[in-house]
Amino acid sequence: MTRNDPVLLIRKKILSSQRIVITSHLRPDGDSLCTSLALAGLIELLGKQARIINHDPIPLPFSQIPELKRITIGQVPPRGFDLVILLECANVERSGMKHLDRYFKISIDHHYSNDNYADINWIDPTASAVGEMAFLLAERMGIALTPQIADHLYCAIVSDTGCFQFSNTSARAFEVCHKLVRTGANPIKTTEFLFNTNSPQKIKLLGQVLSTLQINPRGNIATITMFSRHLRALHLREIDTEDITTLARSIKGVEVVLFFKEMARNTFRVSIRSKGKANAAAIAECFNGGGHIHAAGFTAVGRYDDLVRDIPRKIESLLRKRTVPSRRRGGPSAPADRWTD
Repeated sequence: MTRNDPVLLIRKKILSSQRIVITSHLRPDGDSLCTSLALAGLIELLGKQARIINHDPIPLPFSQIPELKRITIGQVPPRGFDLVILLECANVERSGMKHLDRYFKISIDHHYSNDNYADINWIDPTASAVGEMAFLLAERMGIALTPQIADHLYCAIVSDTGCFQFSNTSARAFEVCHKLVRTGANPIKTTEFLFNTNSPQKIKLLGQVLSTLQINPRGNIATITMFSRHLRALHLREIDTEDITTLARSIKGVEVVLFFKEMARNTFRVSIRSKGKANAAAIAECFNGGGHIHAAGFTAVGRYDDLVRDIPRKIESLLRKRTVPSRRRGGPSAPADRWTD
């Protein structure tokens, strides 16, 4: 343990603070949401006040978790807290918050593409999820987890690893989950909640999205698309689509899946899922996005027919060269800059 150990510094700052606010990235996911709940619970066990404020609403299925009703949707006020903890935010802009300039900020993130903007930055690309990092923080602080907190952290890790299917699954993730289950986390309940609560409309949407499947001549890049009209026809306003991408990713020979989600006219959010040597984060950086090595994304603006033709072609060229120029050289993870062979 060194004086510059971020976990030690975070421990000291939390202990010296009384009113703490937690926020996470735009379009929050299971890891950021469940870890927010767990951190708030840990902070309250220390006799301190914790609030969770996010910019964007809670998506399904996580909006069905009763405890998530405590999350305020809006802006962190410009004053009133001693400390802001940002989860999985590469920079302040990623949180959507506008009034954080005067606050002491802690950034906890497991993405390598972080700007190290906070007063304390704990960035660990080897962690499976920020839920795993929060568990390690609790251990270092000597806080005994309640079964409910253990449940939240277990859900965070299972969600972000795709039930231990994604490349961020590690031995440490299993070790942490083992301890969480022994503390009271319920694996069956979590798996049922995350993966077996689809509505009939979701299954219909699955068929419509998969009907857009295109595969390049080489057979290594697949594209699928969800148009706004798909959601309108099924009266859906929000939907978890990770499993749709996973199905396309399971196609033999496919290295990269591009999931185009129509956000507005001529604006698409492109989720990238990759496997093997294909680095999704490095691809996303070429389009001003970012993320994990095998899960990343970016926003594309233009005519759909042009985007769905030109983006896969550019990515195929990058895959052939096996090297990708990076906006973040010399960062904490070498694979950010280059494809690994």
